[in-house]
Amino acid sequence: MNDTDVLVIGAGPTGLTLAASLIDRGLRAVVVDKQAEGANTSRAAAVNARTLEALEHLDVSRRMVKAGLIAPRFTIRQGRQILIPVDFGGLPTDHPYTLMLSQAETERLLLERLHELGGAVIRPKVLSHFAQDADGVTATFADGDNIRAGYLVGADGMHSTVRGQAGIGFTGGEFGESFTLADVRLAGDAPRDEVVLFYARDGLTVLAPLPGNIFRVVAPTAEAPQVPSLEFVQSLLDSRGFGPGATVVTELLWGTRFRIHHRVADSYRSGRVLLAGDAAHVHSPAGGQGMNLGIIDGICLATAVSEAVTRGSGTALDRYCSVQRDRAEQVLRLTGRLTRVSTLPRPLRPVRNAGMRLAARLPAVRRQLALQLSGLSSR
Repeated sequence: MNDTDVLVIGAGPTGLTLAASLIDRGLRAVVVDKQAEGANTSRAAAVNARTLEALEHLDVSRRMVKAGLIAPRFTIRQGRQILIPVDFGGLPTDHPYTLMLSQAETERLLLERLHELGGAVIRPKVLSHFAQDADGVTATFADGDNIRAGYLVGADGMHSTVRGQAGIGFTGGEFGESFTLADVRLAGDAPRDEVVLFYARDGLTVLAPLPGNIFRVVAPTAEAPQVPSLEFVQSLLDSRGFGPGATVVTELLWGTRFRIHHRVADSYRSGRVLLAGDAAHVHSPAGGQGMNLGIIDGICLATAVSEAVTRGSGTALDRYCSVQRDRAEQVLRLTGRLTRVSTLPRPLRPVRNAGMRLAARLPAVRRQLALQLSGLSSR
């Protein structure tokens, strides 16, 4: 007898979505996480229309919209000049916008719903190893406990223990530049209903509004400090934003440095062991696709596992692996292009900007970009 139908390793957005979706479908799910508590800072901040549509069946979308900030527009700018305007208003969805909401808040709302459905997260719980046979998987933990499950899902991030022990490769590489990320309070020019991507001679900067009168700043920098100072973030906005003194940093809430990996698992499945979220794919944050793709992984995998448990067939699991891996490849191509264009050498940047202004004249280009950023192109 198995202790549970599905054992989920990792309680980030992907693992929480998967577990809640499984329980909502009448299956048993156990979620464990090696951290004593969830992180209260995070890089992901954008929830797109496709994700909000997919979470409606769990009664989570309305809670996210209530807690988040609606941004119906996305613009690529050079200073005050708009190179490409993207308006989500005309998209075929009940959520024609990007919802700005920190990953920490997204996790809180998903965990709240998991609790309502009768689930919980066991933490801290560190996976040591697992063994699978024809009927299930036995996971052994650092505290000596064993949990027997029909299926084991690795939703345990880029450095996935599950993926590593399953012997699944993680093909890809790393972009050369480091990136600065900071959450700040601002005065002056800073739109609250728009995510702005600045393309400047000194490089790009993303300026995105968050609830609580907070703004997120993301920028590639050759020598990014481990923890950026207020003065460093101010220099980025002065040189790459609306102009010197136009946007003033009044408070630095937190900041960090990171590098961008672009990788996808060689396979999402090894027998009764499956992968989802960052354990299966990582890529540039350009376009805000990472957390969204992971949440969709969780929902699609719950559907596939439910069919596998009730029908005793692995066809749905194979379909999940194929479809979601193809989607990950598409996202890697999109975010890779956005990142490479964003980090072109300085002499090529004026040519890039001129090309964008020309492309923006075509309604089809603007609409296609809106569909891709909203996730609706992969419905």
